Amino acid sequence: MIHRHVFHNDRLAPIEQSRLSPGQAGLLNGFGLFTTLRVFSGEAFAFERHWRRLEKDAERVRLPMPYSADFVRRHLAEVIRANEVREGTARIYLVYNRVGFWRSDEALPEVDLILYTAGLPPYREPARLAVRPNGRFSASPLCSVKTTAWLNNVWHVAEAQKAGFDEVVLLNERGEVAECTAANVFAVSGGRVLTPPLSSGCLEGVTRGILLEIAPRLGIPMEERALTPADLRRADEMFISSTNRNLIGIGSVEEHTFPGAPGPVTRRLEEAFASYAAEYVARAAAAPART
Repeated sequence: MIHRHVFHNDRLAPIEQSRLSPGQAGLLNGFGLFTTLRVFSGEAFAFERHWRRLEKDAERVRLPMPYSADFVRRHLAEVIRANEVREGTARIYLVYNRVGFWRSDEALPEVDLILYTAGLPPYREPARLAVRPNGRFSASPLCSVKTTAWLNNVWHVAEAQKAGFDEVVLLNERGEVAECTAANVFAVSGGRVLTPPLSSGCLEGVTRGILLEIAPRLGIPMEERALTPADLRRADEMFISSTNRNLIGIGSVEEHTFPGAPGPVTRRLEEAFASYAAEYVARAAAAPART
């Protein structure tokens, strides 16, 4: 559940005082971008990485970016303070208002900025994964863009949860593993961590990127490689990663089980990621206050 205070374009206000219009074509067409950030000790973790991905996605879909990183970061911190969030999540939304025929002639900004926070979603560990074919179309130019058109993701995970699973592995048109609906996928085989490449259609996850950097420092080889469901079944252990949940050990994929999950490599990486996050927060706390 999102918290009461939100920042919309130019002001912080209670959510009931902030309203969007049916005339915002991007809102109804799903022409927008978003990112979800983890809040650790009141700090928006890895903001710089999230902002770089937003800028990259905006350039890809030709969405104007009238807001600067400093402006958004300053007001995101304002939202976090207003909602008294110490541990939780935050979202940045950019909604394009000038697209298509079905839009109004209201005086709207070209792009709406919406910032809000929420608590941490519940999860179970070890998690159970379903597998669904054709959940990603890697050849699409929008495949790896984190857009507000999120029906494919929420529908797939809802169907998986109805069947008793926690998440679902989405396969691309070649039958390769792409990602889960809100997490990247990792398989550990012989001490080596394997994860699908971006060409699979997976999102360039922020947690994924951090793990690719810190794993070699621990002496844990990590490789981007095309994976199939058979590769997952052959793995010694599995985990998924996301902003909201960091790393979660996988207990089963369909009927195949991983006894003792989370495994030893998963636990080592989880500890290393927690240390990385703590160091980030400490640096942010020591930095000069943003005005």
